Amino acid sequence: MHVGMSAFFQNRIEGMTDREVYRHEVSMAELAEPLGFDSVWSAEHHFDNYTMCPSVTQFLTYMAGRTTRVGLGSMVIVLPWHDPVRVAEEISVLDHVSDGRVILGVGRGLGRVEFDGFRLEMGESRQRFVEHSEAILEALERGYIEYDGELYKQPRKEIRPFPFQSFKGRVYAAAVSPESARIMARLGIGILIIAQKPWEKTVQELEAYREIYREMNGVEAPKPIIATFIGCHEDQGVADEMQAKYIRGYSRSALEHYEFDNAGLADVPGYEYYGALANNIAKHGIDAFVDFLSELQVWGTPDRVYERLIEYVNRVDAAGMIGIFSYGGMPHDVAKANMQLFAEKVLPRLQDYDTGVEIGGGGPLTVAAE
Repeated sequence: MHVGMSAFFQNRIEGMTDREVYRHEVSMAELAEPLGFDSVWSAEHHFDNYTMCPSVTQFLTYMAGRTTRVGLGSMVIVLPWHDPVRVAEEISVLDHVSDGRVILGVGRGLGRVEFDGFRLEMGESRQRFVEHSEAILEALERGYIEYDGELYKQPRKEIRPFPFQSFKGRVYAAAVSPESARIMARLGIGILIIAQKPWEKTVQELEAYREIYREMNGVEAPKPIIATFIGCHEDQGVADEMQAKYIRGYSRSALEHYEFDNAGLADVPGYEYYGALANNIAKHGIDAFVDFLSELQVWGTPDRVYERLIEYVNRVDAAGMIGIFSYGGMPHDVAKANMQLFAEKVLPRLQDYDTGVEIGGGGPLTVAAE
């Protein structure tokens, strides 16, 4: 099984400077390759302390120079916030300088603070995500970008440096709505599952996507990747304390950043699900939602962490997983010990578990770029 780690760049510690957070998170990422992880990831966010990595490609380009083997994954690049030309160019550059190690994760975004900061209509995000995805992925296959959509129009321009290998089989979307599933299936995009919904709903949405993919392509869809927050300790009691303090701390920060309790999201096209979620939170209380979200994550002794991750992988027939080890106000020394224990006691066992598929690595371009 493919097992990656993600730097999270969250600043939830009283008195901690952003500079200290960056030194710590970069040092965690630099440990990934020597500890044996298969990939390094980070997520794009802006304007607050939830996750302070506004340019994932910039961070991954640095990591490309600090590593020789690991895959370099975006978890995710939020496409409605970007000019597709620039995304295609930056991904092509990153793939060149890393010798083909990019794993491209894309998404449409949920944080209202971020859409407001970019002066964008949040209600257009679904359509922009679909159009930008299509334009970027086709550009990375054929070496030029050209698109005539409802919101995005782009005359033909070459992508330089030309992409040198296909991205098919190494592109994932953080969510696929019924409206965009058909296009995502046609483009061959896999699913990146970030545990924020009940597993039953996640499985239901995944099966609907797989059915569309099978219908359109005549083959099975790529297996998904699971991302989860992990608390690992030899003492189960200490691990339970990590869950109660730090995983719940992350969960509360997610609620605050995404405004999961804002019923007004129901009025934003494409975000109706989150309006219903806000009503549910109003009914049961914020603490109940924080508990729910934190219980979706993984904590415990190495054996318990391994068993729960395998349970999740089997539940959705995943190809691999990504662990996040530093979050929610966790002291930096605790975070590093968390990751190192996982790498020593859990990582080798997970990598020995056969999911029947490789992640990353491109093949020949479907259309010659040059």
